[in-house]
Amino acid sequence: MQHVWFNKTFSSVAAAISLIREADLAGDYHIVSSHTNPYAASFQAAHQFAVEPSGLQGEAYLAWCLQFCLDHAITIFIPGKEAVLISAERGRFERQGTRVLAAASAEMLELLHDKAAFYQAVDLPRTPPAAFRVVETAAQFEAAYQALRQDHAKVCIKPAKSVFGLGFAIIDEERSSAQLLTEGVQYYIGLDDLRRGFAAMGTFKTMIVMEYLDGHEYSVDCVGDNGRLVCAVPRKKMKQAGRGQMIEMRSDILDSVRQLAKAFGLNGNFNVQFKERAGGLGLLEINPRMSGGIAMACLGGPNLPYMALAGFDRGFDNLHIPEVPHGIRVAELGRAAVLVDAEVLAAAEVPCAALQ
Repeated sequence: MQHVWFNKTFSSVAAAISLIREADLAGDYHIVSSHTNPYAASFQAAHQFAVEPSGLQGEAYLAWCLQFCLDHAITIFIPGKEAVLISAERGRFERQGTRVLAAASAEMLELLHDKAAFYQAVDLPRTPPAAFRVVETAAQFEAAYQALRQDHAKVCIKPAKSVFGLGFAIIDEERSSAQLLTEGVQYYIGLDDLRRGFAAMGTFKTMIVMEYLDGHEYSVDCVGDNGRLVCAVPRKKMKQAGRGQMIEMRSDILDSVRQLAKAFGLNGNFNVQFKERAGGLGLLEINPRMSGGIAMACLGGPNLPYMALAGFDRGFDNLHIPEVPHGIRVAELGRAAVLVDAEVLAAAEVPCAALQ
């Protein structure tokens, strides 16, 4: 039996652990989850759990992870927190009996986390990124905005390094930020306010000024094998609330994801996002991790978390990969749940246990 550890990561790990356990009929995988949050939902999904010490970063966290693997006989480690550092040091884990399932090499992970560097590096003729400029000063912003505005009806801005779309805004030439706020308009910012703010700052962290893509967004959940695309499930996000998402097996998306997997050596679970524009699809980003909607993608047939784990463990040659049906509509339905403290969970008669 393999002891598989998911350390602190995004909340989608709880669904991923449940999916793995549903597919693991032979009981090949003993799943361990850890998090600094003693109420983490993943604790209730895993076989065992542990509360991580708060505040550990960098080398201190790496040392803690190495010791955790030794103490709990971890044979496969799927890192979330400090994934770049852990990927760079995978040799140290392997020498003590733990294989690291990382989405890419440390160098590639660094690149994927920096959208400015990523956009400059990517070569994807069928679905290229939107037209963009990288800016760090008010003068650079003004030049970038004027250049992009000549060819595009709407321009947006976002940080080069961010998650969950934090910092993204469409630039509004007519309304102030105060007007947008009082009107309840989300993800917009007033141009004049932005200009004044950047001028007052002088220089600022790297931002990307881009053509705004106003069509449907596609989120593609994937499994890779060190640069080879094994499976991909594209989800089209419907613009109308309550209409779910559509599984669409588009050839341009599948071809592009296959090229990206090869170019960046992608491995295990990863997610690629695209958005429609008048001339076709544009690439938004690669997330070197499971997406928040991975459970919806798995309704299309393939159990992506289990496939990534089992393929990494035993190889993909004998792994059944079901065909993904085109055109089904999926959604996530909210469900109320009681959050249980780790100490209470450890003391309760439940099929999971705390690790000391």
